[in-house]
Amino acid sequence: MTAHSTPDLSVTVAGIPLKNPVIAASGTFGYGVEFEDVVHLGKLGGFVVKGLSKESMIGNPPPRLWETAAGMLNAIGLQNIGAQAFLVEKLPHLREIKNTVVIANVFGYTREDYERTIEILNDGEGIAAYELNVSCPNTAHGGLQFGSDPRSLDEVVTTAKRVAQRPLIVKLSPNVTSIAQMAYVAQEAGADALSLINTFVAMAIDPETRKPRIANVTAGLSGPAIKPIAVRMVYDAAHAVKIPVIGMGGISTAADVVEFMLAGATAVQIGTASYWDPCATEKIVDELQAWCSGHDVAKLSDFIGGMLLE
Repeated sequence: MTAHSTPDLSVTVAGIPLKNPVIAASGTFGYGVEFEDVVHLGKLGGFVVKGLSKESMIGNPPPRLWETAAGMLNAIGLQNIGAQAFLVEKLPHLREIKNTVVIANVFGYTREDYERTIEILNDGEGIAAYELNVSCPNTAHGGLQFGSDPRSLDEVVTTAKRVAQRPLIVKLSPNVTSIAQMAYVAQEAGADALSLINTFVAMAIDPETRKPRIANVTAGLSGPAIKPIAVRMVYDAAHAVKIPVIGMGGISTAADVVEFMLAGATAVQIGTASYWDPCATEKIVDELQAWCSGHDVAKLSDFIGGMLLE
């Protein structure tokens, strides 16, 4: 790379070109419009809107968040306005933002729920892909039960793929025995890409009151505490499939992004970091540009799966 050339940060996921590998994760970035005043959305590789269901959902009762020593517990419960309301109230404005890749996260309690939600969203101009959430641990039904059983995962991905008119990204749960097996099952059922990992089932108790910190009792653990496990799972999944993998779990620096890419991720998602710094995603893009320049990296995509064993 010459002294004055600009590093190429672009990657391609499921046929979708991204200007860089940094994507804002679902559930941490609202519907995108909430961050418009603090983040230049067009500067990101893309963002995933919070989970959408066929009908609106109120989510779990509070308290729903608790900061841990190296991360965060959350049990929001997929509160959302519903797929149809998203098309009417949010998507038109998102279409006005130039160079923005919008991915719709889809959730359901049954296979029919996933199917109907996708059918509604198929009418939404400006959606680049669907991220199938089969891994949320914070709901009474659906979510995790699909992502933790190979047969159920196969069925729900097959159902979604049959109706999806856009690329299908399947978001996998870490709460499984073999992430490689689940990645392979999702690929064979028709997934165009994978994203992982979602949160770990966890909990916290207040010693003074003897009550759980979270009203839902259990919650999902995210943040820096889970990053080493996430890197290992991304590595395992990427070596089990031929489709792109989007890595996530505790990423807060440009070096974290590079680490996930070396493990096999084509792109990454930033989640919990946006809670302590709403500008985290944009800052990491800038840091990544500087990291590549400082390490004489001309094309970041060359790093995908590039970990050296000797």
